[in-house]
Amino acid sequence: MTIREQMHQVKEQSKRLASASLDERDDLLARIREGLVRDWSEIASANAEDLARAEAEALKPALKARLVFDEEKRKAVSMGIDDIIALPDPMGKVLEKRELDVGLVLSRVSVPLGVIGMVFEARPDALVQIVSLAVKSGNGIILKGGSEALSTNRALARSIVRSCQGTRVGAGWILLLENREEVSVMLTARNDIDLIIPRGSNAFVSYVMEHTDIPVLGHSSGICHLYVESDADFKMACAIAVDAKTNAPSACNSIETLLVNRQVAPAFIPMVAKALRGKGVVLHGDAECAALVPDVVPCRNGDWDTEYLASELNIHVVGSLQEAVEHINRHGSHHTDAIVTNDPEKGRMFQQQVDSADVFVNASTRFADGYRFGLGAEVGISTSKIHARGPVGLMGLMTSKWLLDGSGQVVSTYMGPHARPFTHKELV
Repeated sequence: MTIREQMHQVKEQSKRLASASLDERDDLLARIREGLVRDWSEIASANAEDLARAEAEALKPALKARLVFDEEKRKAVSMGIDDIIALPDPMGKVLEKRELDVGLVLSRVSVPLGVIGMVFEARPDALVQIVSLAVKSGNGIILKGGSEALSTNRALARSIVRSCQGTRVGAGWILLLENREEVSVMLTARNDIDLIIPRGSNAFVSYVMEHTDIPVLGHSSGICHLYVESDADFKMACAIAVDAKTNAPSACNSIETLLVNRQVAPAFIPMVAKALRGKGVVLHGDAECAALVPDVVPCRNGDWDTEYLASELNIHVVGSLQEAVEHINRHGSHHTDAIVTNDPEKGRMFQQQVDSADVFVNASTRFADGYRFGLGAEVGISTSKIHARGPVGLMGLMTSKWLLDGSGQVVSTYMGPHARPFTHKELV
């Protein structure tokens, strides 16, 4: 069977998952969780192969760390599955309901998208999270993980298939891709894939967006900002800046530029610079920053548009909240941005005017995460304004359909000089 035929099979088999009851889908999730224990020796051995290959190829420490799928990671993803089981059913939610006339009732209800094509980075635990969300939301899933984690991903996919075989739903709704050629086929499979979610480098996500006519949900970069207003509590602002940059420097929700109001720059910048340097952060500063802190890397053209994904940070002095907002909207990627202020009105203005998926007041940008938002898990973060935006959990994997229940009505009754009027009575 060709890879295109296999993708078509996922499309057909996903209909079983879409029609499965909540109990059936939650039972599949429980079986997948138990299968991770049953097949642990095979999974651990496969992960050891990936880690040995990473060592031999001298991969960067950060990438090797993401490849690890040990007992701790297994327990974490098992807890994540339990969290998803505990979530309410996203299918069949009545989003709108109104009476058009007596005996003529219109409803809009949530339904699965169909089949999701997911390309993600070298994190085997992400595979389990993605599959779990697909099962709960009733969507078929076609996966391609980072090649560095191929052995572990194969073992996990085999375990999931084994766990679901023999049930009424079966395991035909999942397919693991293993090479770039298969991804190229996926990008052209419009009839069988309803949404593509790419997670990876800016260049890769942009490539996907440019080479498919299938809708794409995701973000091409995470250029996030923290703005420190003139009335900010310095201790709070410093703690948030350090967390937002150093908690996970390679994460897409870590900050790349720290904006500081000119009124407090002389006092605050030396303080925050010391704290950041204590965590190994290389600082890039504009002329005003350089005059306050020795040995910063001078900012160059393009630095404001750079996603470092590393322990590097720009510091830029601005004259006002409005200037900070304008800088963020011009140079940011509409991902996650935050302000530190003691003035609720300034916080409200910042949240209204910054055009990003996530806009925070007095909190680290690292909170932009599906698990931390209480979504159970996420398939990614979207900067799109169409469909889902921000961390994409269960409801981001749903669409809707209109259901009309009548009792013999015809449109001509509601037309012409003696037209019967609609009641348009809201029921939800």
